[in-house]
Amino acid sequence: MKHRTIRGRILYTSKKPERMDEERGREWFDITVHGDGSRTLRAHCEIDDAPSVLRDITLSLDANWHPRDCFVRLTIDDRFEGSGWMRFTDSQAECEVINARDGRISQRLDLAEPIRWLGSHPIVSDGMCFSIYDRGKGPSKTFFPNMMLTSPDHRGATGPLLFPLGFGLQYIGDETITVGAGTFEAHHFCYVDTAGQLPEEHPPYEVWCSADGDFIFLKGGVGGYMQTYYELVELGEY
Repeated sequence: MKHRTIRGRILYTSKKPERMDEERGREWFDITVHGDGSRTLRAHCEIDDAPSVLRDITLSLDANWHPRDCFVRLTIDDRFEGSGWMRFTDSQAECEVINARDGRISQRLDLAEPIRWLGSHPIVSDGMCFSIYDRGKGPSKTFFPNMMLTSPDHRGATGPLLFPLGFGLQYIGDETITVGAGTFEAHHFCYVDTAGQLPEEHPPYEVWCSADGDFIFLKGGVGGYMQTYYELVELGEY
């Protein structure tokens, strides 16, 4: 089977009363689905809120949605923050990083089992993460102990470095929704149970992703101090 590529754009807006619906960032992404079922995500993310964040990532997943390698480059306040390359096998995670403050860093982490997901902080990947959930159980909640992030910061604005953790996914159900990019059948779920896993617990995060097997992020909102909303406004395939 020939590869196919999905391309889209996500808009970031504020839900704070004094900034209601004000644009605060944006993201462009491409996802190539290869003939063997593996996937490569490329994303460029911009957060305008100070200190501003520019993030470029390339994340590769195998046919079972396990991460295999990732590149991250961060620019904070229009200054280089760091860049790093990460690679994963069933028994080891490794990382090579240059960071503006800490210099060259090498990580080698032995794994008891393959990591199930790498959170590299593009919003589009927050939908793709739901691919790992067993929806056959119906609405339910599952805690995944074998995850990693490229930064424990809620905006992904540090590092990059490998940060092991666990967190939960709560499956709410399926519904039809309309966003700027069109009308879609969607899976509705939440990120939960980050307390004690991150330096600061992540506020409640609700997500809708496409129910077509590609798990494309459609919309989502974060409560608490963040009060932000994300929506897919463009989508195409070629």
